[in-house]
Amino acid sequence: MQNEAKLLSLLKLDNSKELAFKTLVKRYKEKLYWHIRKIVISHDDADDVLQNTFIKIFRNIDKFKGDSKLYTWMYRIATNESISFLNSKAKRNQVSNETLNENAIQNLVADVYFEGDEIQLKLQKAIAQLPRIQQLVFNMRYFDDIKYKDMSSILETSEGALKASYHIAVKKIKTYLQAD
Repeated sequence: MQNEAKLLSLLKLDNSKELAFKTLVKRYKEKLYWHIRKIVISHDDADDVLQNTFIKIFRNIDKFKGDSKLYTWMYRIATNESISFLNSKAKRNQVSNETLNENAIQNLVADVYFEGDEIQLKLQKAIAQLPRIQQLVFNMRYFDDIKYKDMSSILETSEGALKASYHIAVKKIKTYLQAD
């Protein structure tokens, strides 16, 4: 937290903003990439969204009030950028978000950046069947181990609703995985 405060103060000074931003990117690039990748599924799309996320962070860092953790604020931006990207892509391709999601999972098998085995692919298919909020909550809790309090700030909803979404998502995933 102390390092975060120091980094924030450097980001807000003109003479140190660029170097501080490079530090910020280095520190959070991988975490944000994987968060985005779990939402958009495709490596290429995740790279595009990550770049847009960092551009938005750079442009808006002066507006960060500090009423949440910096990474929470950045996760919120990454989440919103990912959802906007998917909505735009679905509209551009004239398909539903569900169809877009199904196509992305089908393409995952051919994705050279996907290193998962058959079980991991089946888990991704199970997650893809969930409504978007349940996907987000499950991924953030299960894979990223984000606390409900932080998740509440990122997704701007109550902790209770998030806990319920996670519980329902886990049940649906178990049902899907046991269906064979």
